[in-house]
Amino acid sequence: MTRQPVSDHGDDAQGQGPMRALVLHPDLKSDRHRRDPGPALEEAVSLAAALPDLFVVGADIVRLPRAQPGLLFGTGKIAEIKERIADLEVGLVLIDGPVTPVQQRNLEKEWGVKLLDRTGLILEIFADRAATREGVLQVELAALSYQRTRLVRAWTHLERQRGGLGFVGGPGETQIEADRRAIDEAVTRIRRQLASVVKTRELHRKARKKVPYPIVALVGYTNAGKSTLFNRLTGAEVLAKDMLFATLDPTMRAVRLPDGTDIILSDTVGFISDLPTQLVAAFRATLEEVLDADLICHVRDISHAETEEQATDVATILRELGVPETAPMIEVWNKIDRLPDEQADAVSAMANRREAVFAVSALTGAGLSPMLAAIAQTLSPPRMLADVSLPHDDGRRRAWLYGQGVVTGEVVGEDETVLRVHWTARQAEAFSRL
Repeated sequence: MTRQPVSDHGDDAQGQGPMRALVLHPDLKSDRHRRDPGPALEEAVSLAAALPDLFVVGADIVRLPRAQPGLLFGTGKIAEIKERIADLEVGLVLIDGPVTPVQQRNLEKEWGVKLLDRTGLILEIFADRAATREGVLQVELAALSYQRTRLVRAWTHLERQRGGLGFVGGPGETQIEADRRAIDEAVTRIRRQLASVVKTRELHRKARKKVPYPIVALVGYTNAGKSTLFNRLTGAEVLAKDMLFATLDPTMRAVRLPDGTDIILSDTVGFISDLPTQLVAAFRATLEEVLDADLICHVRDISHAETEEQATDVATILRELGVPETAPMIEVWNKIDRLPDEQADAVSAMANRREAVFAVSALTGAGLSPMLAAIAQTLSPPRMLADVSLPHDDGRRRAWLYGQGVVTGEVVGEDETVLRVHWTARQAEAFSRL
């Protein structure tokens, strides 16, 4: 069992303060999708650190030839981990991988502590981060789907007013209620509430479509720097921390590019490997901005040791969401400021040799000008000349045309005014709906 040092978060004696957690990454030799265990464990620790109620006191790589059906680990390894749990006074064990309900029940009995697998932890983080009503409801629906297949506990989180699902702590944490009917009733209630919220969102979506601005969606692996880039381009104050899943609910802002092109910029939830299938389905609606986007900006942390693997994970999730491979996309290699100067120069040179790839630092602003110029060029549709006849008293549509900056001249006649416009098909369609 390989152990990695974990930074000291302070004393948690007598069980006061955040719950003490041990993070375990099973390194299964039989797993054909096996990840490099070092970075995988670091990511798991970062996931745990994203929850304020947890205090990570240890992080270990557990090497296994194969998973044991009933206990995941062999008896010798279970005994070894049990000693570590006692030494560290751990109250929660986080397994960075899937754990079956049987394995969870048996391991909790063997170790005498709570246990949470990767899916449960991500659900807990999403619950803590959800800000909009739809986000909260979608998380609860995903959590109920997850809970229904295992030991049912803490489903009473639905009645609580604060964030979190109750897996980690809080009211009802020791309840083991196998009342599936109660969960089914909760699912029915949430779906009814979601239906109402979705109707409202549809109205907002239709309103957005009337705005003749293209949508640019920022996507990427969690902690790639999307929110920092979003803030720099929009002047907004979206939560941007060195923390996994700092952003959950999509945020949209209007932005004017340097060439005068107006766009709507969307910041979305960060993707992650092994994203729970319940959440991929649950957040399909929340990620509609990506499906509707005129351009997708794939933001990558180019300083990360597994940036290529992360990019592959993002591409996989985009396919699962239904984004076609032909969708317009540019790659933004972010965080070059974290690289040594010589390496940063080499990365920038590599990006310059590739089409639609830009090396930038959202933190310092380096490299953003070429990226913005490329976005504007990609989104600049062909324009056409047309003559629009308006009655003299049609001030509203006249003002709209001038507001769009498309009028190149006008001829005032006896009954009407003819405006010469140079506009895009999108603007022509929007004008037809006025």
